[in-house]
Amino acid sequence: MRFNVDIIVFILLILMWKCLLCGKTITDSIAMKIRISYIMTLALCLISGLSLSAEGRRYDSYKGLVMAGYQGWFNAPADGAGRGWYHYECRKTFAPGSCTIDFWPEVSEYDKLYPTDFKFGDGSTAYVFSSYDESTVDTHFRWMQEYGLDGVFMQRFIAEIKSKSGKKHFDKVLASAMKSACRYDRAIAVMYDLSGMKAGDEKVLLGDIKELKKKHNLMSRDKNPAYLYHNGKPLVTVWGVGFNDNRRYGLDEAEAIVDGLINMGFSVMIGVPTHWRELESDTESDPRLHDIIKKCDIVMPWFVGRYNERTYAPAYSRLIVDDIAWAKENNVDYVPLSFPGFSWKNMPGHEKSVSINRNSGDFLWMQMANCIASGAEMLYIAMFDEIDEGTAIFKCAKQVPVGKSVFVPIDENIESDHYLWLVGNAAQMLRGEIPLQMKQPERRNLADK
Repeated sequence: MRFNVDIIVFILLILMWKCLLCGKTITDSIAMKIRISYIMTLALCLISGLSLSAEGRRYDSYKGLVMAGYQGWFNAPADGAGRGWYHYECRKTFAPGSCTIDFWPEVSEYDKLYPTDFKFGDGSTAYVFSSYDESTVDTHFRWMQEYGLDGVFMQRFIAEIKSKSGKKHFDKVLASAMKSACRYDRAIAVMYDLSGMKAGDEKVLLGDIKELKKKHNLMSRDKNPAYLYHNGKPLVTVWGVGFNDNRRYGLDEAEAIVDGLINMGFSVMIGVPTHWRELESDTESDPRLHDIIKKCDIVMPWFVGRYNERTYAPAYSRLIVDDIAWAKENNVDYVPLSFPGFSWKNMPGHEKSVSINRNSGDFLWMQMANCIASGAEMLYIAMFDEIDEGTAIFKCAKQVPVGKSVFVPIDENIESDHYLWLVGNAAQMLRGEIPLQMKQPERRNLADK
């Protein structure tokens, strides 16, 4: 149980006030002093217990944890960020027939909401959240605690934080997340996405992490107990290294980033393509990629969109086994990725892309169970809140707006929180708290969390 210091102080003040009211005689005064002494002793015990529990909450290793990626990139015109409809909109317009999201968030628990031009079947207005609001981030971290997701990697996109508005937004979201991670005892770490980066921007990343290191006390376990460590150092992820899709940066820039982070005292997780080990398919053929990976503490391959429930086995299940073997041989930890499904029907230029069916959670569970059965010691879930690629595991709506844009509703036979519930079960299974099972567990009472 986590104690809140403010609540403890409030309770103690009430007890002391009651003691004071009781002190009417000299005898009562002596008794009052005894009572106050007792209360102060209780306070010291509680504070001591708080300190001990904080020690236990420190996340000293990724091993044994299930973490998700957290985009945090959604904006609404009235949220104060000055970015308008961001990551909801298509060509600066968020209206029926013009959007990028495929799933609609389930919004009944948010403190702040924003009306849209979208309507439900009964004619009522559909609302969305903004990631810029601290209350939104707090709600998300509360869900993580309630369902057992261990924590998240906070995405920072180099192409975004280069601009003033982008940096303002992601700094605010990260600050909110740091606060909520401590409040709800969740692990948190910074993840840099190199998508859109160009040569020279590695200086932007290294300058940014230097700033965050100081601002958020990343090197202090006492001041920031929720920050995720690995191999004795705070963990930072660099995603997007080794892809052969004509990016405007290469291995030189990636190596400079990895070296820079190591020199600053960080441990490093590197995000690479699916076929990083064979140096083929989605991966560039330069063997230097392996040299860079060996400098890092953890390697995490990207699997989103690479397979569906039918094509996963045996090729990709075997791939994970071989990846783990390579990683152990080269003294690098390995984290496989799982994703709930995929959808890009409302994304301009991708309307005819193939969607990957969630099958009420069977697809996600199949991956997570296989990863654990293959010997994985940690899991990465893509993603917590990415409704614009259809990979979100947070609460999405069962009833969605109607009209020109067609949204994917959560399956009728499951609840909006089902994917959070599944991931929480997988975390228990990873740590051996419940037996390994390859079939999705039955959720007998869908109201239970």
